[in-house]
Amino acid sequence: MKLKKQLLFPKHYKILEIFGENVKLARKRRKLTTIQVAERANIGRNTLYLIEKGSTGVSIGAVFNVLRVLGLQDDFLKLAADDQLGKKLQDIELLGKK
Repeated sequence: MKLKKQLLFPKHYKILEIFGENVKLARKRRKLTTIQVAERANIGRNTLYLIEKGSTGVSIGAVFNVLRVLGLQDDFLKLAADDQLGKKLQDIELLGKK
């Protein structure tokens, strides 16, 4: 089965690039090499490289394992936790203003 390439708008690619840079900085702050993090996360060095570059072709499990190795696994719980749009839509519905 051939996987489809994920298509994003340029501004969304930028978000992934910033995320990758943050991961790279977290690794360097801990003075860990790419080999150390990749081995501890049970991924290849190339996969870590792709994560740090903000690639769309990396599995969410690989990203989570890298965050775990860096001690940032709880940050994963912050993703999509603050659903402001969903709350506003719900409030409009609850107030009966359609």
